[in-house]
Amino acid sequence: MTALALPSPIQRRVEAAAGAFLRPAGLPEIDFAQPAGEPALVPADSVSWQVFKNPVSLFIGGVAAVILELAEPRVRAGVWDHTSFRTDPVPRLQRTGLAAMVTVYAARSQAEAMIAGVNRRHARVTGQADDGRAYAADDTDLLDWVQATAGYGFGEAYHRFVRPLSPAERDRAWAEAAPAARLYGATGAPTSQAEWQAQLAAMTPRLSASPVVFEFLDIMRRAPALPRLGRPLQHLLIRAAVDLTPAPVARIVGLEARHGLNGWQAGAVRAAARAADRLPLRDAPPARACVRLGLPPDWLYR
Repeated sequence: MTALALPSPIQRRVEAAAGAFLRPAGLPEIDFAQPAGEPALVPADSVSWQVFKNPVSLFIGGVAAVILELAEPRVRAGVWDHTSFRTDPVPRLQRTGLAAMVTVYAARSQAEAMIAGVNRRHARVTGQADDGRAYAADDTDLLDWVQATAGYGFGEAYHRFVRPLSPAERDRAWAEAAPAARLYGATGAPTSQAEWQAQLAAMTPRLSASPVVFEFLDIMRRAPALPRLGRPLQHLLIRAAVDLTPAPVARIVGLEARHGLNGWQAGAVRAAARAADRLPLRDAPPARACVRLGLPPDWLYR
């Protein structure tokens, strides 16, 4: 792979926009280059470090994961009733994006501290779903599903739009997520592609349609979720996420082919995702994490 070089003024604008997105207001800034030498939860030579460096496929995968989450009634209620997503979606997206970066690239001590804080907040989230069932955000089976949807979304988006991952790489990506999943309390989250398929099959009868899924997609279309330079692409990335939704789940929630990509749109998304995979951002978490470990900042792009 050859790194992509942009003209300096454009590179600076891209760097600034990416950095601003990962600095949500009200949260302490994470220095991914410190403490020097401290490993992350996931090793630098992992599949995960390759997958999570791509902002385009991460956006697609993140939206696909939420579609799957919102298909489960108790998760849907927890997300929709206890977050500010409907009224102020961008900060929520920023916090979620930063959490993903910390889990993969930050020093282990920083990741463990962040996850502990998330767990404390989850412990206070309870309620009743629209099917009448009570829920708690720290229920193990719900945590397993949330972790599984994230693993599927991020890995599948990279596989589909950046480059095909081999069966061994896909299994490695699932296994690499296990330490963080256990810290979150998701002790039964999939650790291989086969385990994901089994969990999906077991969960599908428990999923249901809801207008919330379409409300979420509408919010994502309207929200300034991407930096200004990327907003013309935003609608296509949401359509790409719809295409990632497994067929049984898409049928349940009412997503159809017309909600996804057509031929030229799929080509445009692939081109953007593949370009993003070759574009080092020296101030972004992947590059800063490399510096922390004594590696060149563009090491993941060589």
